[in-house]
Amino acid sequence: MIPEIGLFVLFLALIIAAIQAVVPMVGAVRQDVYLMALGNRLAVIQFFLVTISFTSLIYAFVISDFSLLIVYNNSHSLKPLLYKISGVWGNHEGSMLLWVLILSMFGAALAIWGKNISPTLKARVLSVQSMIGVAFLAFILFTSNPFLRLNPVPSDGRGLNPVLQDPGLAFHPPLLYLGYVGFSMAFSFAVAALIEGKIDDKWGRWVRPWALAAWVFLTAGIALGSWWAYYELGWGGWWFWDPVENASFIPWLLGTALLHSSVVVEKREGFKNWTVLLAILTFSMSLLGTFLVRSGILTSVHTFATDPERGLFILLILFVTIGGALGLFAIRAPIIKNNFKFAPVSRESALLYNNLFLTIGCAIVLLGTLYPLFLEFASNGESKVSIGPPYFNITFLPIMIPLVAAIAVGPMLSWKRGVIGELYVKLLFAAGSCLITIFIVLILVPEGPILAACSMGLAAWIAAGCLIEWASRIRLFNSKSITNTGRLIKSSKSANGMTLAHLGIAILIVGITGASAWQKEITTSMAIGETIKVNNYSLTLKKVQIGKGPNYNLERGTFSLIKSNNSSIIMHPERRYFPVARQATTEAAIKTTLLADFYLVIGESRDTIDNKNEWTVRFYINPMMFWLWLGVATMVLGGLLSLSDRRRGISIPVRKKA
Repeated sequence: MIPEIGLFVLFLALIIAAIQAVVPMVGAVRQDVYLMALGNRLAVIQFFLVTISFTSLIYAFVISDFSLLIVYNNSHSLKPLLYKISGVWGNHEGSMLLWVLILSMFGAALAIWGKNISPTLKARVLSVQSMIGVAFLAFILFTSNPFLRLNPVPSDGRGLNPVLQDPGLAFHPPLLYLGYVGFSMAFSFAVAALIEGKIDDKWGRWVRPWALAAWVFLTAGIALGSWWAYYELGWGGWWFWDPVENASFIPWLLGTALLHSSVVVEKREGFKNWTVLLAILTFSMSLLGTFLVRSGILTSVHTFATDPERGLFILLILFVTIGGALGLFAIRAPIIKNNFKFAPVSRESALLYNNLFLTIGCAIVLLGTLYPLFLEFASNGESKVSIGPPYFNITFLPIMIPLVAAIAVGPMLSWKRGVIGELYVKLLFAAGSCLITIFIVLILVPEGPILAACSMGLAAWIAAGCLIEWASRIRLFNSKSITNTGRLIKSSKSANGMTLAHLGIAILIVGITGASAWQKEITTSMAIGETIKVNNYSLTLKKVQIGKGPNYNLERGTFSLIKSNNSSIIMHPERRYFPVARQATTEAAIKTTLLADFYLVIGESRDTIDNKNEWTVRFYINPMMFWLWLGVATMVLGGLLSLSDRRRGISIPVRKKA
C-alpha cells in the first residue's frame, strides 16, 4: 500500500509542478500579487509531496519489500541497514527520484527564505525551476517508475553491486546531486532575469549564494568519489579521467567561473552577459552529465541505465532546456548593457582572465570526453578510440598552470585600476617562497623530475600570495595585536572564505604533485613468511585468515611493514566475495602519514609448484596523499565560511537590534 501512496503523490507532484510552472509566471506578467505569492505555496507543496514519495521508497528498501522490482534488483535481506538505504539511490530509478527531491527542495528553500528578492523575479525563478521539475517528474513516471510491482514476489533480492556497498558511495551521490541540481537555481535566476530584462548588482547578490552552495556540494561530492575510488577500487589512484568523472568535473569548472563572474556583477554591475551565459552552461553541463550516466552510451562503474528510451527522453530534456535557454539568451542579451570600464591591470581583468582559462579548460575536457562517442556514432560503431590521461595531461594541465599562478595575483588587485608598483612589492615574498621551495625540493629529491619541483614552487607561490593578501586586508603589520584581532573578528567572512579556498588549491597541488611524481609501485606474488623490499621498507606476509562478513566471505591478510628505523606497521588488506552477486572486491589497507600513504592490496591466491599458496600483492607508496584530501577539505571549508556571511546569504533578512 505504501508504494502505491508513493506513486500517487508523485503524480500529484507532477500536477502541482505543472501549475507552478505557469501560475507565477502569469502573475509576474500581470503584476498580480496573489498569483505570484501562490508560487511560494506550490513550491513547498511540491517538495512535501516528493518527500513523501522518496520516504515511501526508503521504507520499501528498509523492510526489504521484494514485491518492488527496484528493491529486488538492488537489495538483499542480509544487507546492512546503511546499504539498504543507500540502495535507494544506487540505481537509475531511485537516483532520479533523489534528483527531483533535491530540485524541489531548492525551490522550496527559495520560496521560504527568499523574502528579500524582488517578487516578480522570484515568481519567474520558481516558475522556471518548476518547468525543470515537470520534465524530470514526467521522465520518472513514464520511463523510470521506481514503484513497479513484481508478481510472484521473490523470496529475496539480487543485492546491490558490491563495489557500491561502501560508506563513501553511500554519501557520494547525494552530495554530487546537491551540486548538480543546485546549479539549477543559478540557471533559473539567469532565465528569469532574461525574461524580465533586468540584471543588476542585486541580481548578482541574489544568485551568488546559490551558486556557491552548489559549488561547495559539488566539490565535496567529487572529492568523496575520488576518495572512494582511491581506497575501494584497489588501483592505488584517486583520479583516472574516466568519462563519468569528467561529467562532474566539467560543471565544476564552469561553476567556478560562474562564482568569480557573479562577483563582478555584484561589485561593479559588469560581466552580466558572461555571468548569465555561465549560469546557463553550468546547469546544461550538469544535465549532460545526467545524460551520459543514464543513456547507456558509457560503460563505467558509475553508470546506471542501459535503456535507449531513457537516454532519448533525457536527450530531449537536454535539447529543450539548453536550446530554449540559449535561444532566449541570443534574443535578450543585446539589451543587457555593461556600462563600466576597467584598466588592463585590475581585479576585473584578473577575473576575466580566470573565466577565459576555466572555459577553455572545460572545452578541452568536454572534447576529450565526447570525441570518442561522436566518432563511434559517425562510423556506426566501426571506429572506436579511447582518450585517456595522456591527452588530458598534455592539453589540460598547461592551461591550468597560468590560471592557478594568477590566484596569488588577482585578489591583490584593486577594482577598476590596480597599481603595479604596490603589486610588485607584495609579490616579492611570494616569488622568494617559490624559488626557495624549488631549491629545497631539488635538494631533497635530486632524481627529479624537475617539473615536480616547479609544481611545489607554484604551490608555495599561491600560498604565500594568499597569506600576503589576507595580512594586507586586515592590516596585520600596521597596528597592535589587539587591534588586529578585532579586525580579524570583524573582517568579511566572504573574503576570508575566498582566501581559505585559494589556500586549499595550493595544498591540493602539493598532494597531486607528490602522488603523481613520486609514487612507488610493486606488484608481485607472496607466500606466507615471504618478504619483499621497496625503497627503505620491508614488507612481510605473516598470515591469511578466512572469515565471514554480514553478506560476504573474506580473505584477510596480515602484513608487517618495517621501516628503516625498525619501527613496524601492521596492515590488514582484505579480499571479499559476495555470494549473492557472485562478485569479488578488494579492501585496501592504507596507513596514512603526513608525508606518504602506504597502500596495500591482496588479490587472488594460486598454488605453486611446491604446493604452497601464493597471493597476488600490490604495494604502493603514495607521497603527500594526506595533503591532497586536506586541500579539498580546505576548499570546502572556505566555501562554507563564505556562505555563512549573512551579507552573502540567500536573501534571508537579518534582524536589526533595537
